[in-house]
Amino acid sequence: MNPQLCHVGIFAHDVEKMIAFYQDVVGLTVTDRGLSSSTKSPIIFMSSNPLQHHQFVIVQGRAKETPSTVNQLSFKVDTLAELREVAAKARSHGSALRQTSHGNAWSVYFPDPEGNQIEIYLDTPWHVAQPHGDPIDFALSDAEIFAQTEAKVRADPTFKLKEAREAELTKILAG
Repeated sequence: MNPQLCHVGIFAHDVEKMIAFYQDVVGLTVTDRGLSSSTKSPIIFMSSNPLQHHQFVIVQGRAKETPSTVNQLSFKVDTLAELREVAAKARSHGSALRQTSHGNAWSVYFPDPEGNQIEIYLDTPWHVAQPHGDPIDFALSDAEIFAQTEAKVRADPTFKLKEAREAELTKILAG
């Protein structure tokens, strides 16, 4: 058996505000909506991949006073330019940002309108043991970000290339 995590669903108290945020900032599109067969509450399906009906689900039903129990919802992008674009959109919505290099990924963190932590990230070609986090300035050029990150991760005793770590994980998961 090899189950794969393919989508996540959250409860929200203002689904329309949440839809607008995830469309405007994260770039998701509503693919379906209706009433949940189990709760009879509004349910919205969203995706950015035409091969996946939904990657993200929002269900009406969270009490307004209830704090988020979500540690983070992570979305992957392909380039630093996309990472910067999402960060700018989040900032324009009034979100406070935390920009981090994990060595194996560059990430920007910010809350959605209901306090769920969002991570937008881009993989690097390197691996270091986690947790690992260094502040990073995405105003730097791509070349400066690559050079700065590579210098820091190569100084870490757990450093290896991404391909070497993937080979290790293949063996571990085959287990």
